Amino acid sequence: MDNLLNIVTGISMFISFFLAFFMLAVKTKHKISNRLFAFFLIISAVDISEPFISQISDGPSNLGMFRTTLAFLQIPIFYLYVLSVCYSDFKLKPKYLIHLLPFLVSNIALIPRFYSVDVASKLDFIINRQNMIELQLTHWLFHLQVVVYFTAVFLLLRKAKKLYLENNSGGNLNAYQWLFQLTGVLAALYVIVIFKNIFKFSDYPYISDWIKIGILMLQPFITCWYLYKALNNPGLFRNIDSKLKLVSDFPLEEKTLKPEILNEDLLKLKKYMTDEKPFLNPDLKIQDISKEINIPVRELSVLINHQLGQHFYDFVNTYRIENAMEILKDSSKSKVTILEILYEVGFNSKSSFNTAFKKQTGNTPTAYRKAV
Repeated sequence: MDNLLNIVTGISMFISFFLAFFMLAVKTKHKISNRLFAFFLIISAVDISEPFISQISDGPSNLGMFRTTLAFLQIPIFYLYVLSVCYSDFKLKPKYLIHLLPFLVSNIALIPRFYSVDVASKLDFIINRQNMIELQLTHWLFHLQVVVYFTAVFLLLRKAKKLYLENNSGGNLNAYQWLFQLTGVLAALYVIVIFKNIFKFSDYPYISDWIKIGILMLQPFITCWYLYKALNNPGLFRNIDSKLKLVSDFPLEEKTLKPEILNEDLLKLKKYMTDEKPFLNPDLKIQDISKEINIPVRELSVLINHQLGQHFYDFVNTYRIENAMEILKDSSKSKVTILEILYEVGFNSKSSFNTAFKKQTGNTPTAYRKAV
């Protein structure tokens, strides 16, 4: 069993370090995101390296304990990675050093009775770990960190998706789904780790060992899946500015525009959409329309999202679908493929086109063409 664990751990660490090197070496404009993801992979690899650490050390060591506390850096780094992926203007700032606090607190707490004592005292500390307040503090702090950070990540993704829908019409929302899946898988993995830690301090420590084996077996597959998803969805939102606000966050007076202004702006907006067909641009943003029809972005956002009851994303797609329906009804264009139509009307993804078309008409594009 030990040999199998060593082999699995070695493979997993090799994959993590190899992918981390690739993320650091590849030429891309998204350097910060790549570096954060690479750092996350490196910390993850070090975190599972216990079988090798134990072989080079006869007993408990400062290196082994420090390796354990590195787990406090994994989730904060993942949080910063999600931030960097969602917002195009993300930059590393001194204020982000606060994310080091749990890591520093846990290590400082371990100095008096572990880091600064001899090997025999370290061994006694580990044997009596169930009674050591430092380890209990470390584990409860880790559990709290898991809950707080993953709640923050899910809230961040929810806000990013809303901002994207309120300000953009292009892209594929499947990109949001995969990042949500990544976070979900990672959250599930950490929940399993929490259970492992609970059993470690219970009367059934052998269950903790079996859970650890299972985690080590899953690690290579999860790591490869992470990279596969990241490389196949490099753009994600990227064009969201962190300074943007949700319509729901606007002051009440900004949401309540005068009826005459609403009617005038609405007529101007609809005329522009019908005459100029800006929706044919797959990367259309609310800022583009605001500039063309001379309505401030905030007022235009309130008009579409609050008064019309639609996200900008759905508003623009309505015009695209109507245009697609006209093409599908035209018998002279019966040989034009669905793929050609979706690109022609401003979509850049078959899945997003099919989803929007069925949402608006109740049919798939193929079924609609046959029906008419």
